[in-house]
Amino acid sequence: MFYTVGEMARQLGVAASTLRYYDKEGLLPYVERSRGGLRMFKDEDMSWLKTIECLKKTGMPIKDIKRFIDCCVEGDSRIADRLAIVSSQREAVIRQMAELQDMLKMLNFKCWYYETAQKAGTCSIHQQMTADDVPEEFRHYIK
Repeated sequence: MFYTVGEMARQLGVAASTLRYYDKEGLLPYVERSRGGLRMFKDEDMSWLKTIECLKKTGMPIKDIKRFIDCCVEGDSRIADRLAIVSSQREAVIRQMAELQDMLKMLNFKCWYYETAQKAGTCSIHQQMTADDVPEEFRHYIK
């Protein structure tokens, strides 16, 4: 079964222009075209597109995604290269997740800070607090 750009885009939850861009950048080496030049996606293309979307969402630049796709197209001789690319991106995601966890902790502190201030009607409430008044996980944010 074949799908149009619009149909495939809906299935993936992306804009049709995104798929056209991927094709223009050489990320879709196996997408067929009709006699009229329209892209015709197959079910098998979904796996490629999901991989591309995953890599893109992790922050991988299009040129690096293209390098990964090229390694896939070249076959088994490039398995080590593919593994290196994916492993490197995985490590980058782990670092991003740690950074996001730190940001979440700060935002949790700020929520507590402003909820406490709102209940008191003033931010100066925090100046009167002792360390014991501050939840333990937030004490390092208080000077």
